[in-house]
Amino acid sequence: MKDALRQVQDGVILDLEITPNAKETEIHGYNPWRKRIEVRLSEQAQKGKANDQLILFFSDLLHISHGKVQIIAGHTSSKKSVKITGVTSEEILGILNRT
Repeated sequence: MKDALRQVQDGVILDLEITPNAKETEIHGYNPWRKRIEVRLSEQAQKGKANDQLILFFSDLLHISHGKVQIIAGHTSSKKSVKITGVTSEEILGILNRT
């Protein structure tokens, strides 16, 4: 899972593969071939609903303000990159390994 995280100066970038319209919102696992964390979202990918849910999901999971979570690539794709400011990759890995 470590391959899906990149430490940057002011935070961490996560490479994600999103599955919208799932039964529940959760971290589903890690795809070692694509080097992406798999996330399932219960919202549909319409009018930004899934993107909004993704931001809120990570802010709740990491106990941070939703303003610190930003989609930086893949707004209309299932492959997204999300930047989380004010955290380290070790902190995020610790939380993800507990889910």
